[in-house]
Amino acid sequence: MSEKELRRSLAVLPMGTVMKLTSLTARQIRYYDDSGLVNSQRTESNRRLYSLNDIDRILEVKDYLDEGMNLEQVKRVYEKQRQRSLKKRAAKQQSVSDQKVRQYLRKDILKAGGLDSNSDSQFRPGQL
Repeated sequence: MSEKELRRSLAVLPMGTVMKLTSLTARQIRYYDDSGLVNSQRTESNRRLYSLNDIDRILEVKDYLDEGMNLEQVKRVYEKQRQRSLKKRAAKQQSVSDQKVRQYLRKDILKAGGLDSNSDSQFRPGQL
């Protein structure tokens, strides 16, 4: 995680600041939080703290609701985004490195040319 992303995810903003930044009531913000759309962190005294990423999410939810969506539809949107992100991450982990591709290609070229050490060719690598 980059330093910029780390700072954006640091929960330091209290409810009052979030209310001013989003023009929402504390009740609305708590409702989004309790619905699982936003994940605030709690202090030892059980006060909610929000990050800049949380603020962005709250504003996004507000926009979706202003467009006429209900909370269940908004949750589905975020669930689809999460699924896409997981698939993309899984595909990235399964990708083949350049070195592996070169090894596969070398092996295929040797087989096609009859120079593979496992083939019955009269030519062997190192004998040319």
